[in-house]
Parts: sequence; structure tokens; C-alpha cells
Amino acid sequence: MLTRRMILAAIGMTALPTRLFASTADTVLPLWPAIPPGGGGPTGPASESAKGALSNIAAPSIEAFQPAKPNGVAVLVAAGGGYKRIEMKKEALPAAKWLTDRGFTAFVLTYRLPGEGWRDGPLAPLQDAQRALRLIRQNASRFQIDPERIGILGFSAGGHLLGLASTRSAFSSYNAVDMTDSLSARPIFAGLIYPIITLEAPYDHTSTRRILIGKHPSPAESAEWSVQTHVRSQCPPMFLVQAKDDPISDPANTRIMADACKQADIPVELHQLASGGHGFGMGEIGTPTGVWPDYFATWLAKVDVSAAQQHR
Repeated sequence: MLTRRMILAAIGMTALPTRLFASTADTVLPLWPAIPPGGGGPTGPASESAKGALSNIAAPSIEAFQPAKPNGVAVLVAAGGGYKRIEMKKEALPAAKWLTDRGFTAFVLTYRLPGEGWRDGPLAPLQDAQRALRLIRQNASRFQIDPERIGILGFSAGGHLLGLASTRSAFSSYNAVDMTDSLSARPIFAGLIYPIITLEAPYDHTSTRRILIGKHPSPAESAEWSVQTHVRSQCPPMFLVQAKDDPISDPANTRIMADACKQADIPVELHQLASGGHGFGMGEIGTPTGVWPDYFATWLAKVDVSAAQQHR
């Protein structure tokens, strides 16, 4: 098995985030065998803020967190941060722990940030998300998972990213680089937590919109980079959570996504919490946000059974 020590030795310990030294991840997998699609981007090690958020991502990767008793299901996790940073400590790592405590194998995605000089711009994080899903599928036997039972869990801008990955899984965001890219990038379920869904007016005030398509995008660009405009019948079942007092992602985002799923006959479950604001991660016990992980666990059991039966 490829270990963190082997990876660091191979690349001279210059690009992977310093957070990895304190991480409990079992394995780190670089997403790309060489330079990521399009080239460009920052150099040097990733930068970690005092609050555990990453930026300066030169080497996108996935970290695998394995449970003591794997249930055969993998979940790709993407934290938010407005595409300016990745909130690992606040969102991704607690999600990975919650998942592994319940038998899921969690893969935490460190994706490229479009504002850091990548020539493919807004395509860069989507390329990373699609590649990550394919890489997980390729390594299914290594991690004791079923290649047909891979889902996603995204927060805020990470919800936007994995929302696009879920609704645009057949879209070729990059040219194939090896045999891994012959595999499907479609997840079997999607959990989107206080996600940015639409970049269209009047809900276009977010950092996500500014970073991806600029201050004055055309209506066509706004539609192209919105999640709900790509919902089709082949999309996976969706689980949506948002607080009614969210000041960053207007609560209309999850309603818009739920409506799009219903119109396409996609199973969808929406929970709009009484309060909680934005960025509550896995929730706070004793508040309205503390209940959503239980709702998610119940939903996962239903959707996973359904998906497993379809692939028998």
C-alpha cells in the first residue's frame, strides 16, 4: 500500500499540506501522476491557517480514513471555504470521523482553488473531484469497498463542487491521462450541506460566484456553473441540509435544488433547520444543527440498501 511516507519521499515533501503530519489518515493518494490538467497553479507547500483551513494547493490529493469494520461504502468529502480556502479542521475532518465511526471509508479531498493561478480556472476543482471519484473506484479492493457504492458529502462551496460532480458526472472536464479515467465518476448518493447551488441572480452574491466566474458574468455563465441547471434523471439521490438563517448561502439554494430534483424525478430529502447560520459542520449538540447527522444516517441506510439492490 502506498503510504504517506512513501509519497513525501517521492515528491520531496514540498507540495503536500503540513496538516498531513498530524492527520490520522491511513493513506494519501495524489490525484494526478504528474502536473494537473492545464498546468499553472502555486508552488511550495500548502498553507494552513490557525483555524486549520488550507490554501496554496499545489498537489491535489485524497486522504483515506478507514473504519475498523468497513461496511463497503466509500464517501468522498469536500469542505467549503468559498473556493478561497478549504475548511479541513472545521468541516472535512469531523465528517471523516463521523463516517468512519459508522463503518464508512472516508476520502477527504484537497482540491485546487481556481484563484491560485490554475490555467483551467473554474474547471480545476471539478477535474479534481471527478478524478478523485475515479481513483477511489480504481482502488476499491485495496480499501475493502464496493466500487458501485461510492457517495459524496460536500459542505458550502464543497457542496457546490460535489453538486457539480454529481450532476455532471458524464461531462469530460479534462482529457484522460491514464486508465483510471476510463472509470465512471458518478456517485450513488450525494449529501450537500448548506451548499452553494445557484450562481444566478438574485442569489449571486457569494464568493463562489466571484471566484469561479467573476464579478460580472453573463447569464449563460451563471447558468453553466449553477448546480440545479444540470439536474437530469441520471443524477444520484440527494440529501440537502441548510439553516433558515444562513447568511452566506441563501436558504433558497436548497429549495431550488430540491425542486430541480423533484422535476427530474430524483429522490431528494431536504431539511431546513430553524437556525444555525452557515458553517456548522457536523452540527452542535443541543442546537437545531445537532440533529442533521442523525437524519443523514437514517437516509444513508435507505439509499444504500436501494443502490445495493439495483447492482445485484
